[in-house]
Amino acid sequence: MIPTIDFFGTQVSRLFLGDNPINGHSYIPEICPGEEMMDYFTAQKVVEALFEAEELGYTTCLPLANGFMLRVIRQYRNEGGKMNWIFQPFPAIAVEVNARQMGGCDPLATYHQGTTTDGLIESGQVDVLLDNIEKLRVLGKPVGLGTHVPETILRSEEEGWGVDFYMACLHNTRKRGGEASSFITGKKKHLKFFIEDRQEMFDVIQQVQKPCIAFKVLAGGQLFYGKTPEEIPGVVEDAFRETFAKIKPTDLATVGFFQRDKDQLRENADIAERILAEG
Repeated sequence: MIPTIDFFGTQVSRLFLGDNPINGHSYIPEICPGEEMMDYFTAQKVVEALFEAEELGYTTCLPLANGFMLRVIRQYRNEGGKMNWIFQPFPAIAVEVNARQMGGCDPLATYHQGTTTDGLIESGQVDVLLDNIEKLRVLGKPVGLGTHVPETILRSEEEGWGVDFYMACLHNTRKRGGEASSFITGKKKHLKFFIEDRQEMFDVIQQVQKPCIAFKVLAGGQLFYGKTPEEIPGVVEDAFRETFAKIKPTDLATVGFFQRDKDQLRENADIAERILAEG
């Protein structure tokens, strides 16, 4: 089973589940377009995957609080599912409305969506960002801050933005120009992730005492470019090994999964369990 740590009073696995593929959010469209992900991930298949994840030792999923995921979570819970939820708001819905929707699922925590964070800061609207954080606090749960920019985490700490944890992207998509999430714009975009960004975020994660959840651990699958199917498990292991070695013992990581062609849930869990067991 995947080793666990305490996260605000709850024992959680150190590897979380992301849901980008479930929502058809693909960063590797040449390998697997988002449409194929959505075609595969019916509500029933998502529920089945969540139950498999439970059996493998995953405790927590980080879903987008859109209509599809909220309905899937309801079905999963009605069938006896025990997964914890750390929600990111769906940017197309007003935060205060979305917070009420998330509250119906009794989340473990919430966090301010990353590209929304970055866009507000770039447009000089930190006041709106701080107001959104307060709107998430009405749930009485820990609130995190998502960002792709290492300096934003340091600024939050220096200015006392009052968040409880950070969602830290290992690839700074804003360094080379960024825009609002495609969940808002509806545009299909192909971001390129750069390996040299990773160490910058690892350095910041080490500097802050608050828990951090590292995401884009596998660069949205772009680490697999040019690799054969036989080579991919080794790539995953190298990325996991780097990540868990360079984040704090109180930190966590999250990766998405796509079950159509192989059991990525089991493969990722086995690798994470082996690496973490080594200490």
